[in-house]
Amino acid sequence: MLEKIEPIGVFDSGIGGLSVLKQLIRFLPFENYVYLGDTARVPYGNKSDTIVKQYAEDCTKFLLSKNVKLIVVACNTVSAVALNSVQKLAGEVSVIGMIQPAAAAAIHSTNNGRIGIIGTRATIQSDAYSKAINDFVLVQNRIGTRVNAYSKVAIYELDSIQDNDNSKDFVQVFSQECPLFVPLVEEGFLHHQATELIAKEYLQKLIAENIDTLVLGCTHYPMLSQLLRNIMPNVTQIDSGEHSAVAALRLLATRSLLSDENTYNTTSHNIVRHNIKFYVTDYPNHFYELSKNLLGFGIDTPELISL
Repeated sequence: MLEKIEPIGVFDSGIGGLSVLKQLIRFLPFENYVYLGDTARVPYGNKSDTIVKQYAEDCTKFLLSKNVKLIVVACNTVSAVALNSVQKLAGEVSVIGMIQPAAAAAIHSTNNGRIGIIGTRATIQSDAYSKAINDFVLVQNRIGTRVNAYSKVAIYELDSIQDNDNSKDFVQVFSQECPLFVPLVEEGFLHHQATELIAKEYLQKLIAENIDTLVLGCTHYPMLSQLLRNIMPNVTQIDSGEHSAVAALRLLATRSLLSDENTYNTTSHNIVRHNIKFYVTDYPNHFYELSKNLLGFGIDTPELISL
């Protein structure tokens, strides 16, 4: 039986999942966390589906060994091609991915029905976001209202929805592979001229298509949000981590698994002391610098493990 005091498990192929952890801490500040970055095998986005599924299962087994009460797959590539594998392995432990909450949020955000998706090759080639968006449009057509990104439909019911070509008339989805973004982020090139030039090259098609909403379809990409905003200032960005964090909040609340505030560690000045255990499969460059900049606080030395 799952207990409130048990931690939330989060895993990603590298440091990009820290952007999701930041959102989880924002919405669930009194929870304990176990974060696993599979930094020795990053990136996942250029691997085959078979390999991604194997890596995802390795990460899931590790988190389950830590007795987590919820698993957040802080990786769009895994969410696109291996979420079912993670869910089957997790058993009674619920699993939240990146794609469904972000897809629902994109539909809720767009005004002109033109949505852009950027992601790794594996995520874009899986067509997972386009399918999820069209599924949500079908739900809207059935229930006669716009889909809330955090509704029960968004979290639980997509697997039972069949694709319908007519739903594609409501929105148009334009996808773009951005394979160089992950290594650039991992190397700390967040504001480098080379990163800006590459971003402009990637985004020119989406700009030409007059999108008004852009889904950041990789957990590394929020680290480039300001650079992307400079290039596309009038486009609303959808952070998959933010919307998945709210989905996690709603799910834990529904299942009465939210940690009690009065059991959490605080300092003498009532400042929340976050209880996070970090694990990595390799020590990446700029890990401490990027993690501190992203999370807003320094972290303990992560434990090095093998999967």
